[in-house]
Amino acid sequence: MSPHAGTAGLTPHTLAFVESPVQLLNVLEWAHLRAPRAEEAPGGGLTLVVLSPTDPMTRGQLRRMADLARDEGHTVRWEEARGGPAAPFQTIGGLTRLLRKADRIVMGDPFSRYVQLLLTITKARDLVVVDDGTATMEFVAQLASGERLVRWHRKGGRPGPRDLIFAPVSSSARRRLTPSTRRKVEIFSSMPIEATPEGVTITANEFAWTRATFGPPRITKGADMVGTSLVETGVVDADRYVEAVTALAKTHGATRYFAHRRESTEKLHRLAVETGLEIVRPDLPLELIARRGPIGRTILSFPSTVVHTLPLALVGTEVRVAVCDIDPAWMTENASPRAQGFLSGVTGTAKDVHRLSAVTAA
Repeated sequence: MSPHAGTAGLTPHTLAFVESPVQLLNVLEWAHLRAPRAEEAPGGGLTLVVLSPTDPMTRGQLRRMADLARDEGHTVRWEEARGGPAAPFQTIGGLTRLLRKADRIVMGDPFSRYVQLLLTITKARDLVVVDDGTATMEFVAQLASGERLVRWHRKGGRPGPRDLIFAPVSSSARRRLTPSTRRKVEIFSSMPIEATPEGVTITANEFAWTRATFGPPRITKGADMVGTSLVETGVVDADRYVEAVTALAKTHGATRYFAHRRESTEKLHRLAVETGLEIVRPDLPLELIARRGPIGRTILSFPSTVVHTLPLALVGTEVRVAVCDIDPAWMTENASPRAQGFLSGVTGTAKDVHRLSAVTAA
């Protein structure tokens, strides 16, 4: 690994904001694409700001990813952005000077209230949105149609008091994310983009940095499963989810379950007891875990980001990604009316995956 890869070619100064390990990974992929020969002229073109969450698993993965970013020669600034009532004010105050000096802003989650607030401060004329998973698909669709920015699993619900209070900031952020004669907007994504907003540049993320840095993996004969946080976000019923995982594991001979960083400890314990699966809490995004190996010859997943990213990260290997549809009967009463169609779209637009019908729960 080059000690300075990814730093040249990024000037004028770039400021990136990430709140999850996947966002940080995709910033590294974007920087790698922008500066493929960076080792010839090392420099400090990218400052990566981690707006740290509070849950331990996400923080652990972010610290590992931050180390990788430093190895690539990038400057990393860790912000305890949620460390108490005064933390947001301290974080924003400390970043104001950097925001006003930056010529380019890279962000991983345009739905984030934190990021939207920071966008109202910057004068940067070059904005880049890197993938935050399948939410990128919804962001692009909303930007193209002129809708307000709302996460897909909340769409269709009534705005809460905090939504109403924050509405002016959200509207301002949306205007700043709309291209104009004074502002360029790029979307760097491995997700399928069907309706490109006028004036927006779409750049494909093919996980070139991941493939150049890790692997190829050792492939085992069995199957591995990828967890999802659909229960935690209130979309899928917990009992139905456990039944579906049990049926899938039995049918395909899965032995390991790679937990999503947002899955609850209680649900994971229940899965271990009722399915017999080995629960693995990855210390890096799954794209890197799979690329390093060992990994099962078949990877089972429900509709999620990985059905789009894993085939790219594992291109040239013999690993098969199989995705299981979400049965409408699994949905909770509180699930957004938009949820079923969105999840079907995630599965239907995935390339190089084997599609499984929704399993029949035992």
